[in-house]
Amino acid sequence: MTPSSSETALVAQALQQHPVLGRLDTAARQALLGRLQLQHCVPHQTVATSSTLTQRLHLLVAGSLAFQPEAPDEDIPALHLAAPDWFGAGVQAPAQGGWQVVALTQATVATLGLDELTVLLQSQPWLQLFMHPPTPTTPPLEAADPHLNLMTTPVRALLRRAPVTVSPHTPIRAVAELMREQRVSSVMLVEQDHLFGVVTDRDLRNRALATGLDPAEPVLEIATVAPMTIDVNAPGFDALLLMARHNIHHVPVMDGKQVMGMVTATDVTEQHSTSAVFLAGDIHKQTSLAGLTAAAAKVKTLQKHLAAAGASAFSTGHIVTAITDALTTRLLHLAELQLGPAPVDFAWVAAGSQARHEQTAKSDQDNCMVLDDAYDPVAHGSYFKQLATFVCDGLAACGYVHCPGEMMAMTDKWRQPQHHWAELFRKWVDTPEPMALMLTCVFFDVRVVAGRPDLLDTLRQRTLQRTRDNSLFLAHMVGNALSHQPPLGLFGGLATARSGEHKGTLDLKHNGIVPIIDLARVYALAAGHPAVNTHDRLAHAAESGEISPQGVRDLRDALEFLSLVRIRHQSRQIAAGFAADNYLRPDELSNFERSQLKDAFGVVKSLQDVLGNRYRMSR
Repeated sequence: MTPSSSETALVAQALQQHPVLGRLDTAARQALLGRLQLQHCVPHQTVATSSTLTQRLHLLVAGSLAFQPEAPDEDIPALHLAAPDWFGAGVQAPAQGGWQVVALTQATVATLGLDELTVLLQSQPWLQLFMHPPTPTTPPLEAADPHLNLMTTPVRALLRRAPVTVSPHTPIRAVAELMREQRVSSVMLVEQDHLFGVVTDRDLRNRALATGLDPAEPVLEIATVAPMTIDVNAPGFDALLLMARHNIHHVPVMDGKQVMGMVTATDVTEQHSTSAVFLAGDIHKQTSLAGLTAAAAKVKTLQKHLAAAGASAFSTGHIVTAITDALTTRLLHLAELQLGPAPVDFAWVAAGSQARHEQTAKSDQDNCMVLDDAYDPVAHGSYFKQLATFVCDGLAACGYVHCPGEMMAMTDKWRQPQHHWAELFRKWVDTPEPMALMLTCVFFDVRVVAGRPDLLDTLRQRTLQRTRDNSLFLAHMVGNALSHQPPLGLFGGLATARSGEHKGTLDLKHNGIVPIIDLARVYALAAGHPAVNTHDRLAHAAESGEISPQGVRDLRDALEFLSLVRIRHQSRQIAAGFAADNYLRPDELSNFERSQLKDAFGVVKSLQDVLGNRYRMSR
């Protein structure tokens, strides 16, 4: 954040008192002062971790900090820091053994980025007697999303200052003055230690100023009440996804019922066009299909940047899917603007990879609609036909091709009231013939993207009650799952396609990833577990007794590796100007990677055999 006048004076004093930076002449110190950013820390807040410590030069302006081991160790004493100590880039070697810097008291830290530090050392060469030029340890910004360490960074570490709170009864004018004074874009409404709501600068503009509301009115009149929140110990990645999925830029951070602070979009991602939060925000601003298609075109670049930065397949799938969800939601809004509000409640349901949060830049669309039982085909049929067609055609224009099997909401068969869906699911479970099994694989992996979640949740609960321990149904599901076999030869070597358009390649999707998805689905249905994401299903798989804990770990590692190979393969194709696909030539990989690929396929084959033997008699 930019310092206030009083804070500027405090930072200037710390610079002057510092044994090295105090040697800068007045002009150089003033120039440095204008480039520093302030971070306000609360007691016990993590200021820097071993992975972020050397990414900025830190100057402790006020308060006290301590170097502590990230893993508690009573034999290693903490090293206390006091103003105006400095640490981090240029003066701190990369921390070994997992160290972190933690606030002991209320503290203020001024920071300087690597680029600014390099400029400082170039303009003041004598500083290199006391500092070493910084060496970036992360990919350059043009090749990577800069906040992919959010998977391991807790939300606590993203907090920049103590919470700014007001009573819900505070006049709007007083809140605006406080926000100006504190230089913040939002405040939280708190009374008797209870969070009532959030007010942002956008609320002041749109709900107060633009509507001519009396500024003496209580701020509760313009607040977002019962806001979405996040736990202080949650991964920062969860905050990014929450913002991207719901088009919000401010999320209160809670420790139980205690308000700890506010995390904003700028805390979790850089403001460039291919960052997930800002791409999602850009999508929600579009007012035409042309605007949405232009925004959707950035998804391939986003995936390429994620691959360049070494993002996990798990996080890449969640991020790319969040963008698809944003496009779907915005298309529904545009459709309702054109057609009017829906005559009865509905749930727009994603199926397949979108439902599982496992999409990549190469995806078709699978979706359906669950309508309230008040639906009347004569009175309401035309409306929902137009709505679904608008959205499905819009997704196709955005690069999500129509499902070849027409499993889309625009197909009349997959746009039905809740009771009709209940009957379909019952038939699929009770009479698992081949077509029913194929449909089960699609429509048991479902998630509500927009509308009333309970329309689907009720169906899911009833269905899981029927599948749990249903050995006949599960046996047929296993048989169906075994139709997708890993591409291994008789002696365990990689077996590429022998003919056809993709001769000499491995189908990473259908012969590598899909078999794991199929196994995880069986495990979830056997346990009656509602998880949809494959990693989540595997995490709970041992509960059903269908697989050992070691088998779970092996399958999760195999899925992550195969998915990463697929993402990197697609990213190379995108960078070369080709359309992304799932067909890999083994010579794209190193010998080590080919060995890992065979091991991953071997894990899948082994666990397929275990499940197949268990259910062979039932079939």
